[in-house]
Amino acid sequence: MVAGVAAGLARRLCVDVTLVRGGFILSTLASGFGLFLYVVLWLLVPLEGQRGTIGARAMADKRGLLVVVAFLPVLVGILAATSALNVGFLSSIAWSGYFALAGLVLIYRNAESDERAWLRQAAQPVLEIGAHSRRSLLARVLVGLALLGGGLTLFTLGHPTHAALDPLFGLALTLAAIVVIFGPWWLRLTRDLVSERQARIRAEERADLAARVHDSVLQTLALIQRSAAEPDKVVRLARTQERDLRSWLFDARRPGSADASEATLAAAVEQMAYDVETAHGVPVEVVAVGDCPLDDELTALLAAGREATVNAAKWSGAPSVSVFTEVERKRVSMFVRDRGSGFDPERAPADRQGIATSIRGRMNRIGGSVTIRSTLGEGSEVELSVARRSDRS
Repeated sequence: MVAGVAAGLARRLCVDVTLVRGGFILSTLASGFGLFLYVVLWLLVPLEGQRGTIGARAMADKRGLLVVVAFLPVLVGILAATSALNVGFLSSIAWSGYFALAGLVLIYRNAESDERAWLRQAAQPVLEIGAHSRRSLLARVLVGLALLGGGLTLFTLGHPTHAALDPLFGLALTLAAIVVIFGPWWLRLTRDLVSERQARIRAEERADLAARVHDSVLQTLALIQRSAAEPDKVVRLARTQERDLRSWLFDARRPGSADASEATLAAAVEQMAYDVETAHGVPVEVVAVGDCPLDDELTALLAAGREATVNAAKWSGAPSVSVFTEVERKRVSMFVRDRGSGFDPERAPADRQGIATSIRGRMNRIGGSVTIRSTLGEGSEVELSVARRSDRS
């Protein structure tokens, strides 16, 4: 995850990248060889899209090679100390650690400018540990060294009667030392990653919101400016835009984009109102109390309600139409109301089959009921009701 070496190796070997990363981690914990191998591959494997490797440039970096050779006496001293203490397992860790650090030095000196900047940014928290409090830094380092010394002592000078427990206690003290010294850096690095992720999410949300506003609100405002002499068209545009914004803000969707696999009665009624309003230019107010998934009977109820809404929008002359739905435990009801001219249902022209076929016929086929109330000059109300499927015998 540091330099993409594991991902590149996994792609080349056609295996899961998690297995490759796990192999690097286990071999590093066992002997330090995993870290050494990672750095070597970092040097020898070219970056995607580039031909040259960092290793090729490092071989020509004489000053970098001199820096690496200058630290050989330190390695020799560590090897001598481990030999005197009879802790041979630390020798392999010292060798791997030295070559890994040498490789990192060469990588930093010979990497591309953007990769070097990234390395500098990643190492900055380590360099700033305790920068604001020297005492806390000193105390943490001393405590960490004490724990490390105790752990190494248990590894090398454990009591014979505690042969099985001493290495475990030594390992625990060593890990505790690492956490005490590097814990603040890990915590800061985690916080930086979380902050970066949150900032990226906020940036994506702002970009999405800006795109939606541009595609909807700004374009609608431009149309309204051009249609200032047509009040009816302005009202229709404003009403349509209001419905769009409500859907985005409260339902996280746009009218007309509902997924059929997730359709519910309330969403379907909203879609129906949007379609009728767009087609006939009459505002349709929707109020829903409760919600439930659509089934065949409720789909028929919705179709009958659509016909009633279209009739009100086309023939009533009302400035708006109201649609009210109520979902109860045993029944679902829909009311379509307008304050228009009203009519006499019994004297409807014979060539208009909307009420007889599209409303009454549909409701009769699903065992529902229809009640039409209308007063001339005051408006009309169509009440549709059907039992919920779970309550039908």
